[in-house]
Amino acid sequence: MKVLNEKENFLALEENFSNYENSKYIIIQAPFEKTVSYGHGTAAGPQAIINASQYVEFYDEELDYQAAFVDGIATLETLEFNEIDTIEESFEKISNAVENVLKDGKFPIVLGGEHSISSAVFKPINSKFENLSILHFDAHSDLRDEYSGTKLSHACVMKRIFEINPKITQIGIRAQCEEEANLIKENKINTFYMRGIRKNLYGKDWIDKVINSLSDNVFISFDVDAFDPSVIPATGTPEPGGLFWDETLEILEKVIKNKNIVAFDVVELAPVSENTISDFNTAKLIYKMISYISFYKNQK
Repeated sequence: MKVLNEKENFLALEENFSNYENSKYIIIQAPFEKTVSYGHGTAAGPQAIINASQYVEFYDEELDYQAAFVDGIATLETLEFNEIDTIEESFEKISNAVENVLKDGKFPIVLGGEHSISSAVFKPINSKFENLSILHFDAHSDLRDEYSGTKLSHACVMKRIFEINPKITQIGIRAQCEEEANLIKENKINTFYMRGIRKNLYGKDWIDKVINSLSDNVFISFDVDAFDPSVIPATGTPEPGGLFWDETLEILEKVIKNKNIVAFDVVELAPVSENTISDFNTAKLIYKMISYISFYKNQK
């Protein structure tokens, strides 16, 4: 597989730490945008993340650790969708890219693009790993059966994943329709609403409840609108009252420490040229997740 050089790759890593053969973590850029319903621009998300990442520090002061130099991070050439006619064909291209990375025994990290891509990311992961569950960070449930005339909308992605594997835990939800609320109740989907977190409705040990709801192997799908707009303002459908930075890292650190994370995606960044804080914070989030995963896997 062709990878990007240090002037173009995630974190601007030298070849020794970013070639495919020696790298454990593989960045797949999937700038797919076809079903967004409010703000646009997610197709520019992956490149904005890469650009901002080149100013993220390698050293993690919390862990006293430099994951990039321990396990390596390779960045693949961007997937192209311009000449593909259908959503289904685009999703097949994404699934194939993830499957190829998995076959090589590596850890796929997919950068979107809109959230609809996550069902394509998830299919080969679900086929490879047994005892798998999904940890979904989002402002929205994304459990509609259909939206704007398609079942492959970003608003339907978790319903498509639910049909493949119903073991879903959601964090940060604060916007949904009645159809989604009923589906959650009827199927007892583990949903930690943002209002419930703020009002302490789940108890002080609510993160432990999140961990206990997950199986041994976990795929994380992170829509950046899970964050409060004060942290990530540049996203297509921002919602007030979201997660803040430190509490998000606390959740991730505890989950990653206790579960085997097998892959993750980060989606829905819609960069704006006037303010790059969202780009940088998203890049920082991705490297922080890699650092936690690398650190705790290498301690076992």
